[in-house]
Amino acid sequence: MAKKPKKKANDNTIARNRKARHDYTIEDTFEAGLVLEGWEVKSLRAGKVQINDSYIMTKNGELEWVAGTITPLISTSTHIHASPTRSRKLLMHRYEIDRLIGLMERKGYTLVPLALFWKKNGRVKIEIGLAKGKKTHDKRAALKERDWQREKARSLKVR
Repeated sequence: MAKKPKKKANDNTIARNRKARHDYTIEDTFEAGLVLEGWEVKSLRAGKVQINDSYIMTKNGELEWVAGTITPLISTSTHIHASPTRSRKLLMHRYEIDRLIGLMERKGYTLVPLALFWKKNGRVKIEIGLAKGKKTHDKRAALKERDWQREKARSLKVR
C-alpha cells in the first residue's frame, strides 16, 4: 500500500510559485489581500489554482494579480460566468502601494507572486516578492551552488 505524503499540521499554503525563486532574485516580500468572488474561494479550498506564470502589474495606481488561473468547480452556479484568468485586485496600504510602484518605475524591479495562503480568519492572502530578473549565468551559478551544498551534505552524512 502506498504511503500518503504527510502534511504539516500548520501549513496553510494553497499554492507556491517555486519557479519565481529560480528566475528572479527576491529582495523583499510583502503580504497582500485579494479581492475574490465566492466561486473563487470555493475553488481555492479545493486547490484548483495555478500561479506559476502570473505576475503583478499596476493599473490606475492600484496593484492587480494578472494571469493567475483559478479553475471553477463543476458545481459553480449556472448564472455566474466564471472567468478563470481574470485580473484580481490586491489589497494593501496606500503607502506600500506607492512605494512599490515607485521602485518598479524608477529602479526596474518586478513584482512576482510567491505563494497563496490562508490567514486565521479565513482570508486569502498572496505573498508577493520585489524582484530583479536573473541572467542565465546567475541561474547556472545558483544551480551549481545548490548541487555543491547537496553533495557536501551527502559526504558529511556518510562519515
